[in-house]
Amino acid sequence: MTAVPLDLSDPAVVADPYPAFAAARAQAPVQWHEGLQLWLAFTHAEANAVLRDRRLGRIWRDREPAERFGSFNLIHRNAILEMEPPDHTRLRRLISTAFARGHVERLRPWVQELARELVDGLVERSGGSEPVDVLSGMAEQLPVDVIAELLGVPHADRPLLRPWSNAIVKMYEYGRTTEVEEAAERAAAEFVAYLRELAAGRRKNLGEDLISHLVSVRDAEGDRLTEDELVTTCILLLNAGHEATVNVSGNGLLALLEHPEQLQRLRDDPGLLPTAIEELMRFDSPLQLFERTATEDVGIGGVTVPAGQKIAALLGAANRDPAVFTEPDRLDVGRTDNPHISFGAGVHFCIGAPLARVELQASFGALLERTSRLELAYPARRRPEFVIRGLRELPVVLTS
Repeated sequence: MTAVPLDLSDPAVVADPYPAFAAARAQAPVQWHEGLQLWLAFTHAEANAVLRDRRLGRIWRDREPAERFGSFNLIHRNAILEMEPPDHTRLRRLISTAFARGHVERLRPWVQELARELVDGLVERSGGSEPVDVLSGMAEQLPVDVIAELLGVPHADRPLLRPWSNAIVKMYEYGRTTEVEEAAERAAAEFVAYLRELAAGRRKNLGEDLISHLVSVRDAEGDRLTEDELVTTCILLLNAGHEATVNVSGNGLLALLEHPEQLQRLRDDPGLLPTAIEELMRFDSPLQLFERTATEDVGIGGVTVPAGQKIAALLGAANRDPAVFTEPDRLDVGRTDNPHISFGAGVHFCIGAPLARVELQASFGALLERTSRLELAYPARRRPEFVIRGLRELPVVLTS
């Protein structure tokens, strides 16, 4: 058995895991991690197989002790991300029916205008000389406002959403403290209670928002969402939707600032924006690790993953695999052959991918359109977590 000496608690690895990924990938495509007690897939082919092989499932097991994590378990037990067919098929069909009503494209002009307003505010505060935090000033605000608008969350309540989400997603990291776990459970309980109340209001007074559609949607078989499924879906859309977009925005802008020739290339040719967004997602993946569980013995990458054992796709490692990407460590905003797996693959491919692309194209488009110069004021601060990869602060000087 090849065991990988990858220390995910090492600040140097958290800051830049890609050299460690490359060294491990050169040893074997799939390796055992003693500390995590799971297999890790380092190559694009094997990581893609982990995501697509139907013998590898998302098998949710309640966090123990169950009485301590009642709300956290509820929002995962009923989540599409933690289900396999046929339950996954039914739930995704219902959610897709609501999404298919044109919500994403309906919001595109509004998202673009919001992005311009946020960038203009940053430019005004910076004035070409003062550093402003693009993360809190735009990257965090835009996707939360967009999801809140999509769901129909009242403006006065929107500041509640990101703190709840931040607390919940910290449960996905390794080496958690008791305080982190307790904060996640409190946030989950408050979030569930809030959404139950919001959904109850929409049942009495339907609108054009996504919660109203989720409340009323029925598929061809007459199925509808249970209340727990509806609440969980809304929380998943907010948590997964905005966390990824925030982190692509932060990681991506930092990458452009550290590669000024690519930033200038994008300014010179704004038509490259769609391919640039895909490249920024590939270059520094917002989600680094996605677990699956073997439902039977599965051979993958030269090893056998026994039934009940976990294996994880390392998305960031897969997205830098030289067998698939030419010069994988080079940022290339014009890269067209780019089968990155940052949105996942297979039945769990991100249902919010179209919305994320709208948000990212709007925010980076506004930054290019409303500024003549972007400059990193001092080194960005990265968050200390490995699984969800993002920045804590991105200080930039903006010139109009």
